[in-house]
Amino acid sequence: MTPRIAVLGCGYWGSNHIRTLKALGALHAVSDANRARAEGFASEQDCLAIEPDALFARKDIDAIIIALPPQYHADTAIRVVENGKDVLVEKPIALTVADAERSVRAAEKHGRIFMTGHVLRFHPAFEKMKELIDNGELGDVKYIHSHRLGLGKFHTENDALWDLAPHDLSMILAITGTAPIEVRGEGAALLDHLSDFAHLHMRFPNGLRSHLFTSRLNPYRERRLTVVGTKAMAVFDDVEPWERKLAVYRHAVWQDSGQWAFTANEPAYVHVKQGMPLTRELEHFLHCIETRAAPRTSGEEAIAVLRILTAGAVIHD
Repeated sequence: MTPRIAVLGCGYWGSNHIRTLKALGALHAVSDANRARAEGFASEQDCLAIEPDALFARKDIDAIIIALPPQYHADTAIRVVENGKDVLVEKPIALTVADAERSVRAAEKHGRIFMTGHVLRFHPAFEKMKELIDNGELGDVKYIHSHRLGLGKFHTENDALWDLAPHDLSMILAITGTAPIEVRGEGAALLDHLSDFAHLHMRFPNGLRSHLFTSRLNPYRERRLTVVGTKAMAVFDDVEPWERKLAVYRHAVWQDSGQWAFTANEPAYVHVKQGMPLTRELEHFLHCIETRAAPRTSGEEAIAVLRILTAGAVIHD
């Protein structure tokens, strides 16, 4: 039987989960502190509307997706797993490493699945990029840089780094396979005391370096991950249409008689099978519930991401 899932939090991301779960035949209930909002989704999607406090002990629910303001994620996730249910928590799973560890350890203690909503790990273009890297198509990876820029969204608790960087950090950690040994952050706050622009500079044990740039006050959208290897460079650009989302540049650089020379080649666009990342993420969550397999985006990965965010955050007066 398909697992019966409830979504707690009917805001922007919660509504995306609700509609996607409905299409997958796994939506059983919705819940929100705003009862009218929950009842509206329940009527629209033909499912139950359940008060938040009544949700956790329900025997007809196998798992809960938490899409609340992040300051509520940790305690709510602990309550979910203590009631014997699996959980998917939207990013960030907490606002401190200590809270993230509490919730992940609680899931381990109670034998429950804990998955994190790092949805871009399930993007077909990123999956294909990772395949190219693992197969040695790019050679040895030396540098990774990521730009995630746009206008909004604005939060009272999260700055641009904490709101926008988790997805990119998840992808970078998937490529490197290890946590950085050095993290340096820079930030600029224009609107209030929270960074609207943020840079992260990272160094990894094998000498690989990486930087990440996020902005919520940018006049144009940019969603680009670039990987520089010794044989080739690859770019995952999520703003581009599907046929151009993943490009490989086979540039060459060498020394000739003591001088540097290079050739610049046109990009080769890699075919990527289309698929909605959120659909693929939730299919993976359902598979983990059914098989008890460890999620690709585990709680441990989320903790590693939070450690980087904490190390790179800039506090403004």
